[in-house]
Amino acid sequence: MQDRVTATLTAIIVDDEKLAQDELAYLIKDFPDIEVIGSARHGLEAVELIQKLEPDLVFLDVQMPGLDGMGVIRKLREQDIPLPYFVMATAYDQYAVEAFRWEALDYVLKPVDKERLTVAVDRARKAVNDRAKAAQPEPASPKPALQRSKLLVRSNQRNFIVDAQDVVYATIDDGLITVVASNLEGQSNYRTIEELQSNLDPDTFWRVHRSYLVNIHRIKEVIPWFKSSFQLRMDDKKQTEIPVSRVQTKRLRALLKL
Repeated sequence: MQDRVTATLTAIIVDDEKLAQDELAYLIKDFPDIEVIGSARHGLEAVELIQKLEPDLVFLDVQMPGLDGMGVIRKLREQDIPLPYFVMATAYDQYAVEAFRWEALDYVLKPVDKERLTVAVDRARKAVNDRAKAAQPEPASPKPALQRSKLLVRSNQRNFIVDAQDVVYATIDDGLITVVASNLEGQSNYRTIEELQSNLDPDTFWRVHRSYLVNIHRIKEVIPWFKSSFQLRMDDKKQTEIPVSRVQTKRLRALLKL
């Protein structure tokens, strides 16, 4: 999601009716600071797109075949995916209470009225700006007293001790953390990426994506990617390519003077 306080808000439109998608996209064109970066026709496609593009805002139809709008939010929560702000859109007002129970930002009725949409967009701007302000880094504080220089990595039923500086990156999938070092790949005994990161040198290890922690000294190449974002090619044996989240793109540009 966007990390600048006054910037373009990225949005996705989710509706199983193409005409409804087109009508909403047409109305959104009158808001120059809203950029529609994708659309989905059903709930499962929406979950995948939100996970991939990390939009600030999602205009989400409530009633869809298969996974409905509420199900999309529920699925994202179950997968512990950072949530964008949701503006629910439907022809039926009886879903409003449930929408707000799932912490939807706003709720608009179809056909969408331009003035009502303006209210929802204003609310989204404020919410995104408030979130961005809250995420601004605090003044530098002393490094934690304990920083691990060695890590335990389990591989082939053996426990290896790895120098932290030899770690290229770590990733988490389904609750399991994999550590990739220069000559070894295995599982960590840490439970979360946050816990692992807190025990390492913050000047060296950077959380570039919710699922990846990288050693900035082991970045081999920066690859331009989708919608002005980037991927990092690491210098491990597999030349692994790691996505940089939209939130971290600004830091990458500053770090490498892009």
